[in-house]
Amino acid sequence: MNLNNTVAAQSTPVGRGAISMIRMTGDDAIAIAAKVFKPKKKSLDEVGHAKAVYGEFFYGGEPIDDGVATVYRAPRSYTGENMVELCCHGGVLVTGLVLKALYEAGAVPAEGGDFTKRAFINGKLRLSQAEAIMDIIDAESEAALRISGASGRGRLTDEVQSMYDSLKHLIAATYAYIDYPDEDMTDITVEQMKEELQNLLGRAYRLKESRKTSYAVCDGVRTVICGKPNVGKSSLLNLFTGKETAIVTEIPGTTRDIVKDSVMCGDVKLRLYDTAGIRDTDDTVEKIGVERAKTALSEAKLVLAVFDSSRPKDKEDEELVKELSKITCPVIGVINKSDENRFSSDYEGLFSHEVKISAKTGEGKSELEKIIVDLFLSGGINYDLPHIANDRQYSELLRFISSAENALQTLKSGQTQDIACLDLEDALAALAELDGLEVTDDIVNEIFTKFCVGK
Repeated sequence: MNLNNTVAAQSTPVGRGAISMIRMTGDDAIAIAAKVFKPKKKSLDEVGHAKAVYGEFFYGGEPIDDGVATVYRAPRSYTGENMVELCCHGGVLVTGLVLKALYEAGAVPAEGGDFTKRAFINGKLRLSQAEAIMDIIDAESEAALRISGASGRGRLTDEVQSMYDSLKHLIAATYAYIDYPDEDMTDITVEQMKEELQNLLGRAYRLKESRKTSYAVCDGVRTVICGKPNVGKSSLLNLFTGKETAIVTEIPGTTRDIVKDSVMCGDVKLRLYDTAGIRDTDDTVEKIGVERAKTALSEAKLVLAVFDSSRPKDKEDEELVKELSKITCPVIGVINKSDENRFSSDYEGLFSHEVKISAKTGEGKSELEKIIVDLFLSGGINYDLPHIANDRQYSELLRFISSAENALQTLKSGQTQDIACLDLEDALAALAELDGLEVTDDIVNEIFTKFCVGK
């Protein structure tokens, strides 16, 4: 990434609309914009920080549109650099011509995430705050928005920084006493070190628990709907989505491949996978579908096992129950077709979580949703607590926990503090990478390539 370049990009969606916004950042942003946008009363160079002016856009020496320019001066801008936001009418042609004029005046096209990446590099944002911006954009529920918004405002950053500072002080005090034993420096006793490590681990364990909440609310729970053919799996998917997502017929084996969709179940996001009916079959295509269904089960975080309550349990049902007994994730027994006149009690007591439902009428849906919410958000959501937002952060947190636990065990086994500090240095590095205090270019590039252009 060349920070010497001034980059520009359209920040509003490409297409026809009321207004288009074009953002530009870099040392020459104001000077370049001044070549394209002419205010009515004064030069753009004279406009103060965070001030907007009305004027005209020029291309090829001729006015092509009128609009507004907002100037942000370094270092108080979003990126920490000079920035200009240009708002013109939202036509495809006029937006393209304004961008073309900026490029001809010296700007270069921005890549995905360039603006937020510069904000991170220039110290305006920490890494967790930058990642939270994308989560805010992707949020599909109020709960996801509130969790992401808290991280964007620095809730996670503050907690990680506090833990980092405490651990750094612990390591520094230990090494200082070892290196300069004759100086008047405060020694950290083994018991004090143990106590501080236990405190830090307690905070880390709470952060670890927060990942369950953010995963359920923001990422979405990988939920597999399974069962033998013609028990109502696709009808259940359609009931959740509120539309004809999957084909429903009375012919067994209609679903041959996995049908996917995402829905909100209270504050829990479900990534639903409707699978082929699991049974022995000689049909080549259906057999592939059954194998894919079994693979999906092995990757599931929640399974909705559907059974037809209007028929007695048979061998295929028993084989499915046996297959599900190998799974470690929660399984909810969904006893379907409760609207039928006949009802078999053979399916009761097979799973710790069960619900009677009619995928046809919707009866029992609210009870099923309550079970799901209780499984993943049993304690509700505490928005005042920091949340680990993604697998990258979670991986570094687990690394911190492992190293800190090793250091604590070292002390408990009678080893000296300097030996424990070998693990604590790795724990410190994990916290640094978690929030970007120390992070490789490869990780930074990978994170920001997920951003859209103009953000």
